[in-house]
Amino acid sequence: MTIAKKINTAIAYKGISQAALARAINMTPSNFNQKFKRATFTQEELEQIAAALGAVYTFGFEFPDGFKV
Repeated sequence: MTIAKKINTAIAYKGISQAALARAINMTPSNFNQKFKRATFTQEELEQIAAALGAVYTFGFEFPDGFKV
């Protein structure tokens, strides 16, 4: 599964939009979208995304209830 698909699955699981997630990690929705399209997120950004979603990132997203992407 690509990182884009993992992020999309994780945000669908949490029920938020990409724009809301972008703002939660202090990134503009436009910048987030460009990084999303190119799959150029850094490890730090992926960890921030996971934290904003209430998960941890270890080459995927893991939620407290055990759901993994």
